[in-house]
Formats: sequence, C-alpha cells, structure tokens
Amino acid sequence: MKKNTILWMAASVVVMLAFPWLAVTFVKGDAGMAVCFLLFFAANPLYSVLIGAFAGKDIRHLWSLPVISAVLFLIGTWIFFDMGETAFILYMAVYLVLGIAAMLISMLIRKKTQK
Repeated sequence: MKKNTILWMAASVVVMLAFPWLAVTFVKGDAGMAVCFLLFFAANPLYSVLIGAFAGKDIRHLWSLPVISAVLFLIGTWIFFDMGETAFILYMAVYLVLGIAAMLISMLIRKKTQK
C-alpha cells in the first residue's frame, strides 16, 4: 500500500504542480487561457475525484491524499499564476470537497460490497 501512496503523491505533484507550470511556460496567449480552463474545470476536478476514490479503499491510512492534492493545487497556482489570489482558495476548497466526497462514497460502496 505504501508504494501506491507514493505513486499517488507523485501523480499529485505532476497534476497540481507540473501541469500549471507547463501551461504557463509553453502555451501563450488565448490558447494558454483555454488550457487553464481545461485544467481548472476538467483535469483537476477529475483527478480530485480519482484520488478520493482511491483513498476510500483505506480511509484510515489514506485520508490525507485529497488534502495534500488540494494544497498542492493552491501552492502550484500561487507560484505560477498570482501569489495570494483568493479565487484559487475557492477552487482548492471545491477540489477538497470533491475528493472527500469521492473518498466517503468509495468507502461506503466498499463496505456494502464486503458484507
């Protein structure tokens, strides 16, 4: 399980830190804004749900994965976009809620299927 946790943490670093850096560095102008919209409204929420669903398999040990992912998002956006922008806190909160909800649903489904 520890190996999976390390893999998910590495994936969180890539999705929440490397993708915004790539968007800022290599995509310019209006295309950059489109890539940011894809990140903020598609890739990041989907990743938050996926990591939450994985964390629901062993909620006792993996509860921190959605939290770490959301915090990495905030760090990444503040570094690469605008330091201290409060709108990114709202995005972080939404990603955190999505991750925790997916974690709880995954946990409940897992308990139901085991009985």
